[in-house]
Amino acid sequence: MSTSPPALDFAGGRPAINPAGALLLLAGVLAGAAVFAEYRVLAAHRSGLELKLDAAAHRVARSPASEARSAGLLADADRVAAQLGTPWTRLLSELELASKDSAQQVAVLSVEPDSAKHRVHITAESRDLPAALTYVRRLQTSNVLRYPMLDSHEVRPDVPERPVLFALTADWTVP
Repeated sequence: MSTSPPALDFAGGRPAINPAGALLLLAGVLAGAAVFAEYRVLAAHRSGLELKLDAAAHRVARSPASEARSAGLLADADRVAAQLGTPWTRLLSELELASKDSAQQVAVLSVEPDSAKHRVHITAESRDLPAALTYVRRLQTSNVLRYPMLDSHEVRPDVPERPVLFALTADWTVP
């Protein structure tokens, strides 16, 4: 019995191009081209944004306006720190004690500190001039205030009780 040798065809014949396969191949190529084109557009846009960012950073770093603004903010911060350094608790408690010692005949209207000079300007109102002078003398014995002096006084004739509006200035001690 003779057998014929087996026919082995490893390369095989190519099937004919299927129209659906060709259409699918074309769609894939077009999609790849579209993605590549979009990538190029986005890369160019990104490069432009990076250039604008570098230019803006360079402009801000050397801008005299930003330096002036920073100096202004620093001056504001220094002013606030100086105001926070005012011994408010001791100062206000001393004014309150002096008011109590004057039998509540003196009302403090305003307290205006000058942190740079460690000075305070106080405006108050009393029933009469002797009460105002007693209040100033009481503040002269204070440990918190130094050299309290009466700056001005004025009898208010437009008010029926005719109170005395007075102002005094004193230095405060740093604790």
